[in-house]
Amino acid sequence: MVERRPVVLRAESALAGISLPVELSRSGLIACERSPQLATVMAYNGRRADVATRLKQRYDLMLPDGPWRAMSGASAVIGLGPRTWLFERVSGPALEPDLSEVLSDAAAVTDQSDAYVVIRLKGPRVRDVFAKGISIDFHDRVFVPGCVAATSCAHIGIILWRLEDTSGSARFDIAVFRSLARSLWHFIEESAAEFAMAVAAGRARTPDCDDSR
Repeated sequence: MVERRPVVLRAESALAGISLPVELSRSGLIACERSPQLATVMAYNGRRADVATRLKQRYDLMLPDGPWRAMSGASAVIGLGPRTWLFERVSGPALEPDLSEVLSDAAAVTDQSDAYVVIRLKGPRVRDVFAKGISIDFHDRVFVPGCVAATSCAHIGIILWRLEDTSGSARFDIAVFRSLARSLWHFIEESAAEFAMAVAAGRARTPDCDDSR
């Protein structure tokens, strides 16, 4: 008689097996994977004001009018397009059920936590890496902290936003569809090779890649 063993399914990063730990302090670029909860919010016709009011009351978040990221505590909302936003949460209860309860008849809420991979990049050469594949002006006075862009990198669709600087270096998060994460990572590795990129293995937590910042 054949023994039947239960199948155990394990959640695994789309970048599993390709990140190698190296000395962070010598790098011109630091990269790591983040794991926030994500959900898209699409306001129904004529209900944007209701969405804005409820997000303010529940999360103390101002709904962006354009490509901007607003943050309050462990939550952030990212403007993607007309009546469309990406909601981000780094800690707390399950995001999609919570948002669905708050917004109920005012917006459609869709869980995206497993649909995207989020990569954080920081360092003095981060803009040099972007320049090789993203056609956006990342000058310090133009793409300031809070700015968002739904664009492409080396022909790969991405959502990119700038965070507050740390230790004098700009920080950016890039969200990419899970199925394209390795292609984007290959571009980052190739483009950053001349700058000695440092990688935090897997989803390791470092001061530069802490989800709470």
